[in-house]
Amino acid sequence: MSKPSSFSLRGRKALLAIKDERDASIVRRQFDRLGIEMVSWAPGETPACAADIVLIDDDHLPIAGVENCPLPEGCAVIVLLGTETPSRLKLVLDLDPASFLVKPLRSAGIYAAVVMAFERVTRTNELKQQLSKMDARMRARRVVLAALVQIMHAQGLPEPAAFALLRRMAMEQRKTIEQLAAELVAQDPLARATG
Repeated sequence: MSKPSSFSLRGRKALLAIKDERDASIVRRQFDRLGIEMVSWAPGETPACAADIVLIDDDHLPIAGVENCPLPEGCAVIVLLGTETPSRLKLVLDLDPASFLVKPLRSAGIYAAVVMAFERVTRTNELKQQLSKMDARMRARRVVLAALVQIMHAQGLPEPAAFALLRRMAMEQRKTIEQLAAELVAQDPLARATG
């Protein structure tokens, strides 16, 4: 299944935590035009529904109990910023917003902020997945080195030749080098003790 485009917003769900009624009506009008479903929400409370995006007015900051009731996972956060003091910006940055809008709001800029927020969340999630894969591969290197040492001792080969043999065996068995190395190390108790 393909992921939704950051530019296609119809059917998305938003939690709105906006104090000023004028700002809230501007957001509601734009979200209605864009096809985004909205639910009012008070920060610190458990969200009534799963949301794709959260708009939080900086007048709600600091959010008491945000540690106990975090924002929905994978949700794009847009902060409505009214004051640019360092202390207020620190509170905003603690929310890790994907985008922001400056108060008083106008209808111009809301679509751009929402699209940029969705795109940032998508890219951040992709980077997290890449980091996770790289971390797993780094942890697997230890097993690969143990298998290489095992092959070097068993076959009397230098390290480059042992790695070439391990790679060829993995390709022949249609496995990754890491998978084959784990199998080889699991078969040799001495390699497990030193690996």
